[in-house]
Amino acid sequence: MRNAPNRQVRHVPAGREYLTFRLGSEEYGIDILKVQEIRSYEPPTKIANAPAYLKGVVNLRGVIVPIVDLRVKFNCVNEEGQTDFNSFTVVIVLNVRGRVVGAVVDSVSDVMQLSEQMIQPAPEMSHSVIDTSYITGIANVSDRLLILMDIESLMSSSEMGLINALTPA
Repeated sequence: MRNAPNRQVRHVPAGREYLTFRLGSEEYGIDILKVQEIRSYEPPTKIANAPAYLKGVVNLRGVIVPIVDLRVKFNCVNEEGQTDFNSFTVVIVLNVRGRVVGAVVDSVSDVMQLSEQMIQPAPEMSHSVIDTSYITGIANVSDRLLILMDIESLMSSSEMGLINALTPA
């Protein structure tokens, strides 16, 4: 077993504000500075041969925005393998490396400021089992765990293919 002191929280600036949201029964947080707006869900125009998590595109004030369903991406689906849409389902419109991308989540919870003491490193797991490279840390907030996500890294990943990783930040 590795020594815990060698592990560090990655990419998490202390004292930053995070938008918290739910995917299934889990709560996640992303840097509030990446959030452009929060919109109610409206069915996007589908794109042929797109992966299941890419729901399609919408026209947002003249900008064509790809819509990613994070619930599908992270396998937060019901017994039938489907996602439910209700009045709490929203799209978080993100500005990532100069590109606008929409992320579908089950609900938005809160905006909270996290201190360095509240954030622990993400557990190390084999990449063949689960990819934790987008998890920057775990925050313990009021006896619940908040998974902090590097949304820029996720959207820039070669798997997602939404944002050119070489685009200047």
